[in-house]
Amino acid sequence: MMKRYLIVIEETASGYSAYSPDLPGCVSTGRNRAEVEASIREAIRFHLDGLRGASYDVPEPHSYSLYVEVPA
Repeated sequence: MMKRYLIVIEETASGYSAYSPDLPGCVSTGRNRAEVEASIREAIRFHLDGLRGASYDVPEPHSYSLYVEVPA
């Protein structure tokens, strides 16, 4: 079964970091966008395998993102 988790990617001083609000503690880094996207996918797989292995429920995705425009 496939699930879609929201991923937040942020630029840092040394590259990029990523996390999913629906999976606390599941984080990743990379030198560029492609690298961090690949590494967060692997981190999520590893995280979910760990949850299943410990007989925990896999969280349902529930976060979403939205851009808002405001005067600046």
